[in-house]
Formats: sequence, C-alpha cells, structure tokens
Amino acid sequence: MKGLIFTWLLTALGVSSSVISPFYGFLAYVALAILKPDSLWAHAINGGRFSLMVAMAMLISWVARGCGNWNLGRARPIAFCFVGFWLWSILGAMNADSPGPAWYFVEEFARILLPFMVGLTTIRSVRDLKMLAWVIVICESYVCFEMNMWYFSGYNYLWHIGFAGMDNNSVSIGFVAVLGLCIFLFFSVEKFWQQAMVAVCAAFIAHAIQFSFSRGAMLAAVLTAGISFFLIKKTTKHYVLFGTGLMMGLVVAGPEVRDRFMKTFEKKEGKYEASAQSRLDLWKDCYTVFMRDPIMGCGPNHWPLHAASFGWTPLKEAHSLWVQTTAEQGIPGISLLAGFYLITIWRCWLLLRSQGPDDDPWIGDLCRMTIASLIGFAVAAQFVSLETLEIPYYVTLLGAGVLMLSSREQRGQHQHGVVDFGVLNSDAPALAVNAQPAMELSAATIPYNRQTITEYSCEQPAFGQHEFESETATEYSNAFEPYRDWRDAINDVPSDMVDGTVDNSDIGNPCSGIRILN
Repeated sequence: MKGLIFTWLLTALGVSSSVISPFYGFLAYVALAILKPDSLWAHAINGGRFSLMVAMAMLISWVARGCGNWNLGRARPIAFCFVGFWLWSILGAMNADSPGPAWYFVEEFARILLPFMVGLTTIRSVRDLKMLAWVIVICESYVCFEMNMWYFSGYNYLWHIGFAGMDNNSVSIGFVAVLGLCIFLFFSVEKFWQQAMVAVCAAFIAHAIQFSFSRGAMLAAVLTAGISFFLIKKTTKHYVLFGTGLMMGLVVAGPEVRDRFMKTFEKKEGKYEASAQSRLDLWKDCYTVFMRDPIMGCGPNHWPLHAASFGWTPLKEAHSLWVQTTAEQGIPGISLLAGFYLITIWRCWLLLRSQGPDDDPWIGDLCRMTIASLIGFAVAAQFVSLETLEIPYYVTLLGAGVLMLSSREQRGQHQHGVVDFGVLNSDAPALAVNAQPAMELSAATIPYNRQTITEYSCEQPAFGQHEFESETATEYSNAFEPYRDWRDAINDVPSDMVDGTVDNSDIGNPCSGIRILN
C-alpha cells in the first residue's frame, strides 16, 4: 500500500509542478523511470499510466513555454548525436526486413530522447543539475535498498529474477552508472547529514553490484573507482575518505564475489570460462552480420532475429551494447551513439581542466561525476545489450547541462566585458582583459596602483580616432565628455580616478572591451 500511495503522490507532484516549470515535471518523470513502481511494488500496483500522465503534463508545459531555451552552447553536438541516432534508427526501420521490432525500438528510444531534450532545454542553473543528481542517486539507491532487503532475508532476488524485466547483468549497468555520482556528490555536499545520506546510498549500490554477480559490472565498478581516484581533488582529506570507502568495499566483498570475478580471467585449454567464451563467440557472429552491410546494418533490434541462424538460442542478445549497435545500425549508428557519450566525457574533461580556484566548485564536481560514471557505464555496457536503459542518458544530461551553462556564462561575460583595475599594482603593470577588444586604450605611461595617470589616447573606429592629452586624471575625465552617450550607458568613471588615482576595484567597461597597448 505504501508503494501505491507514494506513486500517486509522486505522480500528482509531477503533474502539478509542471505548471510551475516543465523541469520539475521532468524530475518526477526521471524518478518514475528509475523506480519503475509497477515492478518495484508489483503486489500493490497493477498497471497504471503514471509516467504517461507526468510526461503529458511536462510536454504541455514545455510547449506552452516555447519549448525551452535552445541556446545549447557546448552541449549542441551532444544533442545532435542523440537526435541523429534516433533519426538514423527511423531510416533503418524504414528499410528493415521485420518492421515490427525495428519500429518498437524507435518508439522506446523516443521515450528517452524527448524527456532528455525537455530537461536539457529547461535547465536554468547549477541548482537544477544538483536536484537532478540527487533524484538519480536517491531513486537508484532505493531500488538497491529493496534488493538488499531481499538478499539479507535469504533470497537473492536480483541474481535469480532481476528487476523490471531485466536480468542481473542489465540491472547492474544502471547501478554502475550511478556509482560515480555518489562518489563526487559525497565530496561536493557540505552538510554532514547530506554526506551521511550519500554514503548510505553508495553502500547500498556498491553491495548490490557485488551480489548481482555480474562480472562486467564488478569490473566497471573497479574502473569507476580508479577513474574517481584520478579525478578527485588532491588533498589529504579526499585521499583518506576515498581510501576508507574503497577498503570498506573490499572487506564487504565475500569469497563468493571474489571467486566469481576472478573466473573472468581463467583459461582452460585455450578457452575462457563458458560465459565469457560465449560472449566472444557472439561478438564474432555479430561482426559477420556487420560485414554484410557496414553502413545500414541489419536493422534496429534485428540481431536477435539473426541469432538462430548462427546456432544460438532464438532471440539471443549479443551481450554488448556497442557490438550489437554496430551490427544493427552500421558505422553511422555506432558513431552517433558512441559520440553522444564520448563528446560529453571529452568536453567535461576540458571544462574541468579550465576551472580556476575562483570558479563554482560544483561545476568541476559535476564534470567529475559525469566522467567517472560514463566511463564505468561504457565498460559495463560492453558485456550487456541494453540500448533503452534510461539512467546513462540522464547521467549524460548532467554533463551536457553543465557544458551548456558554462557556455552561456562565458558568452554573457563576453557581451558584458569588464576592465579589472584591481590588477593595477606594483607587480602587474598592465590591465587584465575579460572582453572582446572593441576599443583600444594605450598609455605612454602605464599607471601603477595609486599613481597619477598622465597620458592616454583612445582609439575607437566607430567614432573615428580622437587623441587627447592631459596632465591630470581630471582632464582625462573631461576629455571623455563627447562620448557620454555610450559611457553613461555603462558606468561613470569612478570618483577615485578623478583625483588622479586608481583604486583596486572593478569598474564598468565604457566600450565592449578594452586592452592596454604597451
């Protein structure tokens, strides 16, 4: 009964909050997509169109507001790859031998693409990205909490049945994709109770990965931990906390988990363990199908239809997202799907490296959690075929969102450039510029802090060249009188410049940009 009540409350909240902002409806949709109430509380919920109700309210609100802000900046190629992959799937479905499975793939993918674009175009601030990260972590950790309760009750539900129609390997991909979020969310939050909550969530997720006995997920989790260690801030505090968490994870892993993981690398008579060897054989057969038509592939969702012709069980999946996508949608399809993730990882890495000590630390942490989670997912997805798992796309949205916001901020700074007079001191004899140079200010004598300005000239092609000389800063201020139409529109010259000195403070830019000519 609690599951039914919670689901109805979440649905009502999603529908009503969509009136305020479609992004809030999007958050409710993400929560329902991860929790899957009809599977999580199947004993109380039979059917129900909860996600559909939230999606309709979200889309109506989104369209009514002009479909959000499409100024995507650095996130534009990410969106292009995502939309391009879906359009290529449509083209593949139009030429598929069996239209039914192909169009089913197109429909299922659209249910991920459309909310993704709603979320991307309605993100307004880092605060929105924080909320999305919390929703993903809390909802996925609750699924893991339920799996842990089954496990400690004596029945490994995740291993024997899976979750929401997915087997243990498929479900664990989502767990791995959230693990990186937990690590850096823990380092990002400042309040102790928030850190404690994230630590508990991470413990549930990490333990669920272990007793899922998915070797691909275990390998991906280890790699995620390694990438996270490489990305964490280099302080003693971070090293100690990370090392403590890693040691706890190794201690919790029992002998059964370690033995099953090590079987991945065992080899007898030139062959790997049966499950690992079968994957290699599947990938070879997928390569055979791919070579028949490297451009179009065999069609979306069509490899299972070809599996029986190679001696496999009918409708056998390829057990690799990347291999199966290549076989089904050819080189353009795999290029667009892989590009969707790789561009996000690469651009988040570049943004992370460009961050300075004065920048918002959440920008760097969002980049870190995106990189670590997506690399872990990419490794786990090599061993499971699951194109329509929602979580990796929403994790990618975190990276795309932070790239988009950083682009808008940078563009705003260029459009409203300022001259930083605070750098005028005895150690810095030149002005720092943070704008596009439309006006050039040259000084025969560059002033230092609290020194008198003696001689300037102003060059502005739009008004013609005007030269003037002054012996004091007061005359310098008066010389600008003919240009008060544009100067007053920005900022007046500070009073401390009038008395012949320059204070260490930022002032408005009288042009769209200024630079000092030595």
